[in-house]
Amino acid sequence: MTRTVYYTATTLDGFLADEHDSLDWLLSQPLDEGGMLDHGAFIGGIGALLMGRTTYQWVLDHNAETGEEWAYPQPTWVMTHADLAPVADTVTIASGDVREVHAAMVAAADGKDVWVVGGGDLAGQLAEAGLLDEVLVSIAPVTLGAGRPLLPRRLDLRLTSHGRNGAFLCATYDVVGVRSQPG
Repeated sequence: MTRTVYYTATTLDGFLADEHDSLDWLLSQPLDEGGMLDHGAFIGGIGALLMGRTTYQWVLDHNAETGEEWAYPQPTWVMTHADLAPVADTVTIASGDVREVHAAMVAAADGKDVWVVGGGDLAGQLAEAGLLDEVLVSIAPVTLGAGRPLLPRRLDLRLTSHGRNGAFLCATYDVVGVRSQPG
């Protein structure tokens, strides 16, 4: 059964990127290959990807700096209102209702999972639509004080496992539901 999974890393104070959308804090942290929430093991079970414009642009900029090619052979959707060009034949630029895009992703995943690459607001939209199943998060021993939040929504989660990978505290959560806003 296809699950929709938000697999990400965050700082101890809950930010995905700093206020300039930099991930320098993440790329400097030691990891153990094959450790908990190992990317190589995770990506093998992924049939489709979803990311927001900021994440997509970061990947493109990073690839331009390093000379890397688009790394994902899986069908990938980028949610944005901007007029962007897809970098590969497998990339679809989309806007509108996340539920319609999600249905297309699940069909394309062909029984494998859907990975919400980033960002937190996009994962929150899926959660509010009842479409986010799991959150897998690696927490780095770094604080930023400001930046892009991990999940700018009120969610109820259930811890299903935890452990360590290098410098990271790793945790997996099932999404139980969305909390109503106060007031």
